Amino acid sequence: MTMTVNAADLYQRVSHVVPAIEWATMVEDVEAIMRLKVERNAVILAHNYMTPEIFHAVADITGDSLALAREAIDVEAEVIVLAGVHFMAETAKLLNPDKTVLIPDLASGCSLAESITAADVRALRAANPGVPVVTYVNTSAAVKAESDICCTSGNAVEIIESLGVPKVIMIPDRFLAANIARKTGVEVITHPGACEVHERFTPADIADIREKWAGVTVLAHPECPPNVVDAADYAGSTAQMVSYVANQHPKRVALITECSMSDNVAQQFPSTEFVRPCNLCPHMKRNTLASIRHALETMTNEVTVPADVADRARTSVERMLAVKVGK
Repeated sequence: MTMTVNAADLYQRVSHVVPAIEWATMVEDVEAIMRLKVERNAVILAHNYMTPEIFHAVADITGDSLALAREAIDVEAEVIVLAGVHFMAETAKLLNPDKTVLIPDLASGCSLAESITAADVRALRAANPGVPVVTYVNTSAAVKAESDICCTSGNAVEIIESLGVPKVIMIPDRFLAANIARKTGVEVITHPGACEVHERFTPADIADIREKWAGVTVLAHPECPPNVVDAADYAGSTAQMVSYVANQHPKRVALITECSMSDNVAQQFPSTEFVRPCNLCPHMKRNTLASIRHALETMTNEVTVPADVADRARTSVERMLAVKVGK
């Protein structure tokens, strides 16, 4: 198949990780998606864990969960396709109730979101009266609706500190809660949830990377266990990892997070060598060019939130977005 000029231009964005012979199998879907975005007045929001052909070639807005939540507010398109997981699509719908929000694959879940229910939150409140509930955005709208305020891995410290209280309920990620508690000094009551990608990393993995790659700088996601964070040189959200590389210019770096993150960031920093430890998120990888194309062609896999849940969940998200986050 002969690539159009547009497709050829797009290929330059992913040529560092996608072989030309593989790109040739993607061109038809890429061109169809670009056409459908115009026909449907649609925009694609893509999380940092998307594969490069989605992240660099067809996405209009990219970033971590906080960036996508903020950008979703200003989307003017009539249709939003959320290339990520279900809770992200729900958040986009909360912030854009009058728009159509599609997800490429309805089975794109999240181990954290599935680890806790609205009933669990009510039980935690009953056991800890008066203690505010801070809920990670990696949760369902129903759980957000039972919360006081949301947070992401990128703004959790500021959110906790903004409350000015000695104790909080922070759910559902027990590792993120433990890491944030150490940074803030606030007592944290949590829930036994964990990210199936980040919980698998160990200090031994970090030691192995350092042994094999001299001078490597190790950046860990705060969903990793505390002993992994301690073994790293820096811990932060995916957006904070990008900022670290941009500001510190390490010669060699390992991002302790989902596989596709390194592929997507490497293009921005050609002078930095990226070591690629790889734990895949099976839910994120359900997003493909074919599934995005199908969602736009058929306008299926729409994500909706019941009005009574949406109103309360939206309040928790909006409270989060109102908190100023430092650079």
